[in-house]
Amino acid sequence: MLYKLVMNDYLTISEVSKLLKKSTKTLRRWDDEGKLCAVREPISNYRVYRKSEVETLFADFFRTDIAETTSNIVKPDHEYKVLELFAGAGGLAVGMEKAGLKCVALNEIDKFACNTLRRNRPHWNVLEGDIKDFDFTEYKDQVDLVTGGFPCQAFSYAGKKLGLADARGTLFYEFARVVKEVNPAICIGENVRGLLSHENGKTLQGMISILNEIGYNVIPVEVLKAIHYRVPQKRERLILVGIRKDIKDIKFTYPKPYKKVYNLKDALKKGELYDCDVPISNGAKYPKSKKEVLDLVPQKGYWRDLPVEIQKEFMGGSFYLGGGKTGMARRIGWDEPCLTLTCSPAQKQTERCHPDETRPFSVREYARIQTFPDSWEFTGSLAQQYKQIGNAVPVNLGCEVGYSVIKFLNEYYSLSNLE
Repeated sequence: MLYKLVMNDYLTISEVSKLLKKSTKTLRRWDDEGKLCAVREPISNYRVYRKSEVETLFADFFRTDIAETTSNIVKPDHEYKVLELFAGAGGLAVGMEKAGLKCVALNEIDKFACNTLRRNRPHWNVLEGDIKDFDFTEYKDQVDLVTGGFPCQAFSYAGKKLGLADARGTLFYEFARVVKEVNPAICIGENVRGLLSHENGKTLQGMISILNEIGYNVIPVEVLKAIHYRVPQKRERLILVGIRKDIKDIKFTYPKPYKKVYNLKDALKKGELYDCDVPISNGAKYPKSKKEVLDLVPQKGYWRDLPVEIQKEFMGGSFYLGGGKTGMARRIGWDEPCLTLTCSPAQKQTERCHPDETRPFSVREYARIQTFPDSWEFTGSLAQQYKQIGNAVPVNLGCEVGYSVIKFLNEYYSLSNLE
């Protein structure tokens, strides 16, 4: 009885393999390398793992508290309008549209991204150019939501509390200026996880104080992991939500995470996410010398799976430095979510090699991993297309956040009508 009770604190190697979507061979290698250490089960001498250690080390990639089935879908009771800033190639805008929100205008400085937006949505009002050159007062009280993926920039701190004037010259200042001009019920900023620690957290606190100054209460910030929101990619986005201060007793709730985690096969093959295999498209290629090295890397493998002499030649001085450098010479497996896509598909530090073919992912494969619809066309050179896709918010993540916005606005307008 005591033995069974103790074993409840442990997981077998097959259980960990299923949980992390890693082969038992990989787990044994990690044990040998000291990355995830197993202990020996006292009777059979099999490898078992401390449940607490697995959950702590891999908390970013799975959650054990998620209900088996859930849905965030909610239909809008009215036509809700969105103004998007720093729109890029439209990942967040398409997601919001998919949820049921109407995009009335988008601002973006990159001409290639603007051409992409116009190509796919001719009826959208695309405001091309530097946000500093636009006045948005015509949208005052005309839109319900302002969104924007502003870059993370350092502020000039004046005194103990950062104000709007202190942020002048940064793109967050422009985001806040537009929110102040437009006066939406809710505003949402999105950024990289690194904003949490930027300038030891002062940058984020400065943003919160600025939104407070212009009349918005910021709810606790969350980092949403895309793999929990029907995206086959280990990508994270920090979400900053401001609610106009006159709106009382209505809470914004982040979308509930889904239990199921989709993998690369779900992205590129016919299945639940897409009704056909990924379309053939152009893509980057490796130089001959790099292809010869990556030919030797197995699925879900990386540079440490190469013969030692080739490791030394490929890694150069990095071979002797500390750290795992697990993104180098990395081949993605069919049965795992893709690692976070970057703006270039063949960067040495963040390699994402196709599972079967020794090549980077093609443009359409990149787009699917970001959950863009196959009908969404990207304009510009091959490099520009990769950049647009790599910078985007995953469409399905944007959609799930959109459902949370609709839920909030439904409650707000329902209460307003009652009053």
